[in-house]
Amino acid sequence: MDYCLSRSTVLFPHLQITSSYHAHDCFPRSTTLASSKSRSSSLVVVASAEAISSLNTPLEPRSLPGKFLSGVLQNQRQLFHVAVAEQLRDLADDRDAALARMNLSYGSSSSSESCLHRRIAELKERECQIAVEDVMYLLIFYKFSEIRVHLVPRLSRCIYNGRLEIWPARDWALECIHNFEVLEMIKEHLTTVLGWKPKSNVTENWATTQIRRFQLGQIYAASILYGYFLKSASLRHHLEMSLVHTHHDLPSSTVSGFWSYGLKDLFLGPNCSSQPTSLGEASSRQEEKEEKKLRCYVMGFDPDTLQRCAKLKSKEAVNLVEKHSCALFGDEKTGLLETDDVISTSFSSMKRLVLEAVAFGSFLWDTEEYVGSVYNLKEN
Repeated sequence: MDYCLSRSTVLFPHLQITSSYHAHDCFPRSTTLASSKSRSSSLVVVASAEAISSLNTPLEPRSLPGKFLSGVLQNQRQLFHVAVAEQLRDLADDRDAALARMNLSYGSSSSSESCLHRRIAELKERECQIAVEDVMYLLIFYKFSEIRVHLVPRLSRCIYNGRLEIWPARDWALECIHNFEVLEMIKEHLTTVLGWKPKSNVTENWATTQIRRFQLGQIYAASILYGYFLKSASLRHHLEMSLVHTHHDLPSSTVSGFWSYGLKDLFLGPNCSSQPTSLGEASSRQEEKEEKKLRCYVMGFDPDTLQRCAKLKSKEAVNLVEKHSCALFGDEKTGLLETDDVISTSFSSMKRLVLEAVAFGSFLWDTEEYVGSVYNLKEN
C-alpha cells in the first residue's frame, strides 16, 4: 500500500477490487435504499459512525450527504453506488422543489414573500452544489481505491525533515488505466513539466531536487486538466475511428447516399476535396485517416475543438480541482499556497504526483458524465 515516509498508515486494508462504475451500476429507484428496511437501517448506522474514521484525503466531506457516503464507502463498500444514486436523486429533487417554489412566488402580491423564496432557493442551490462536489470527490476517490492507489494526503503530512517522499510510488497502477497512445502523451507531458527522462536510472530518479510548493501546485493542477483533456480527446478519437470502420462496412450505394446528405465532412473531414472520388479512392483516404495516432489527431485540432476538449464542462468540476489542489499544497490552517516555501524532493515523487493528477483528471471526466446524467450540473 502507498504511504508517505513520515506516515506509514495503511489506508485500504483488505480492499476488494471491483469493476468501474457506470450509470447502470446504480439501481433504479424501485430498488434503492428505501426499498429495503434492513439495508436502510444498516446505512443509517454507518452514517452515524462515520466521524470515527477518515479517508485521509486532502479534502474532507463538508456536507451531510458527503459525510454519509464517506461512512458507506468505508464500512459497506458494496452499497456505495446505490447510496450515491439515491443521494443524487434527493439533491436534484430538493433543488428543483426550491426553484419551483421561487418561480411560483413571482406571482405573489407580496414582494417580501417572493424575496424570501428566492433567498431560500439560492441557499438550497448552494447547499446542493457543495453536496454534489462532495459526491464527485468520493466517486473519484473510489476510482483510485479500485486500482489500490490512495490520493496523496496534505503535503504537510508527507514532509519529514524538509523532504517530501512518496513511497511506494505505485506508478504502474496509475499508468495501467491508460491505453498505450495516451500513455505516450503522458510521458511527453512528464518530460515537459518536470524534465523527466524516460530511460533515467534509479540514481537519477531519487536524486534530490528543490521546487517551490506553489510551482508544484501549479504543475499538479495543470496535470489534472491535461488528464481531463486526454480523456475527452481519446474518446473523440475513438468515436471518429469507429465511424470510419462503419463506413468500411457499408455498401457503396449507402455511402453515396451519405455523401448526398452532407455526411462526407463527418467521415472524411471538412477539409476534404469537394471533387467526386471513386469508392476506392475514398476507402484509401479512410485507411490513411484510420492510421492516424492520437497524438497526430490532437495536433490537428483547431483552436475551438482544442478548447472544447480542454475546458471543464461544469462549475462543480472547476471548484473541485481548485479546492483539491489548494487542500493538497496549501497551508493546513489557512488553506493558502505558501509561495516562498521550497520543498526538497526527488523526480520519482514528483512523477508520482503528476501521474496521480493526470488520473484524477481522467476520473473527473467520467464522474462528471455520470453525475450529470442524474443531477443537472452548472455549465462552466
